[in-house]
Amino acid sequence: MYLVKKTIEVSYAHRLALPYESGCTQLHGHNGVITVCCCAEELNAEGMVVDFHHIKDLIKQHFDHTCINDHFSFNPTAENMARWICDNVPQCFRVSFQESDGNTATYIKPGYEHLSV
Repeated sequence: MYLVKKTIEVSYAHRLALPYESGCTQLHGHNGVITVCCCAEELNAEGMVVDFHHIKDLIKQHFDHTCINDHFSFNPTAENMARWICDNVPQCFRVSFQESDGNTATYIKPGYEHLSV
């Protein structure tokens, strides 16, 4: 089994839809750190699990220097964003989305809980 990890820093804005009063319902920004973990039993034709550059391009396109609410129909919590990334990066099994120091959400695909990078 091959395991790879890519960490990307992004700057983004969002506002959350919450049923209670919170400053997070107002448009605000974060400097986030996204860690993407991928695995494969066999390497692709280029000898990789997945090209690190392709991971970076996907993340930057959707999350860097943008208002997340303009790209997605879901409530852009760190948890939802981690799940979206995991579902859209090839070979991905785990994503940690740190929206700020001390606040990180991690999504792990079912069946992959035993893997770590």
